[in-house]
Amino acid sequence: MNMTGLLCIGHRGAMGHAPENTLLSFKKALELGAACVEADVYHVDGNLVVFHDDRLERTTNGTGYLLDHDFDTLRSLDAGDGERIPTLGELFETVDLKAGVNIELKGPGTARPVVEFIAARRKYGWRDDLILVSSFNHSRLEAVRRRDPRIRLGVLIAGPPGDAAAVAAGLGAYSVHLSLAFVDRGVVEDAHSRGLRVFVFTVNDPDDIVRMEGLEVDGVFTNYPERVLSHQKGGGVIGWV
Repeated sequence: MNMTGLLCIGHRGAMGHAPENTLLSFKKALELGAACVEADVYHVDGNLVVFHDDRLERTTNGTGYLLDHDFDTLRSLDAGDGERIPTLGELFETVDLKAGVNIELKGPGTARPVVEFIAARRKYGWRDDLILVSSFNHSRLEAVRRRDPRIRLGVLIAGPPGDAAAVAAGLGAYSVHLSLAFVDRGVVEDAHSRGLRVFVFTVNDPDDIVRMEGLEVDGVFTNYPERVLSHQKGGGVIGWV
């Protein structure tokens, strides 16, 4: 499938409308029409949990480091509006093939279980073009690539892009994910010349959405999917195109 406009990626769901990385947030992103959603993942007690920070205080009623707690304790916390910290399995059940999913690897030891999770999802109709695995930790992406080269990889870059496109190409990545603060036409053109998609985070302001269109980036992560979708010339896109 093709689109003429920015690919709309719901950042931690639709966190401008609902508590981030909760099923409520992902449902809202789907309701608003996001073609893809992004979720952050840790591995705890053999379970893949959807959570962004290394500590609990900002988004839950818990305290301390996430990895210092067992799975049952994490599931007992309020993650906002009475929501629980979801598992990756629950997220995929919620999305139910209606959108693509970007799994961002956050914690240690996430590569192997995520690869195994994706392999299991293929049996239920999840094609490889519906799933993208990203990380700021490029060694984790290398671990994913070694275990399953079919999985599409997204290379996250926090600061100035520098040779980001070359790094992503060297990893055999599908896409490079750049900060809104640093993206420019040169890095977009460099990435495109190497066959990479360019996705930019986090784009919420309408003026920035227009600017990203002008730079011809391929998609944006946004807390407000409806703002991006209002600029799309096409629609009904599912997956990473």
